Amino acid sequence: MRNYEVTFIVDPVLTGDEIKGTAQTYVDRLQSEGCKIVAVDEMGLRQLAYPINRRTTGIYYCIEFETENGVVVDPMELSLRRDERIMRFLTVKLDKFGVEYNKNKREGVIGKAKRTKMREQQEAAQKKAQKANQPHGDNLKRIEGIGPKVSEALKGYGISTFAMLAAKTPERIKEILLEIDADRFQNQDPTTWSKQAELAAAGDWDKLKAWQEDLKGGRVASSQSGSGEEE
Repeated sequence: MRNYEVTFIVDPVLTGDEIKGTAQTYVDRLQSEGCKIVAVDEMGLRQLAYPINRRTTGIYYCIEFETENGVVVDPMELSLRRDERIMRFLTVKLDKFGVEYNKNKREGVIGKAKRTKMREQQEAAQKKAQKANQPHGDNLKRIEGIGPKVSEALKGYGISTFAMLAAKTPERIKEILLEIDADRFQNQDPTTWSKQAELAAAGDWDKLKAWQEDLKGGRVASSQSGSGEEE
């Protein structure tokens, strides 16, 4: 027997019954094709690493199953890909160690509460370190041209500090904005954002403020590209 697990994210705007029905669809499908369902883990609503289809959260499910061979995987993935209720999915073939890990996790051998506490402590330490290194905070709206909507979108994508923004080229920032929401951010012009962020990360606020006085909507005043509107 071969062991697999498929993890998928269901659109959170669906009703509770529709969400459960979506997961049950794939449980029923696997069973109808002779697979043994080992476990169904409803992990609930979680924050996405970056926006997907304008969603910042999703309902996570994981189905672990056994099958004689892997022929059921490709048709199942095709259905998942075509299912508008599914935002993302990932199928993984489990080796004996993966099977054992999942079993121990279900039986409580691996302490979930302990892991959660450790993770919270690590995140708290990271935030404290970031705050110490950035006395003015990482308010991306301090960058001329970046408004609340863009700031929220960039942070949702994982760009949450001046240093991280400074490390991106203007071209890459534009690609990220279009990837997040092409309709909303197509007129944004991030030409100066990296350089502004570099000054902010270095704490050179006087120089940044002086430069921003010559900018309009984050653009050099002579530039005609973009709308100049801050979102």
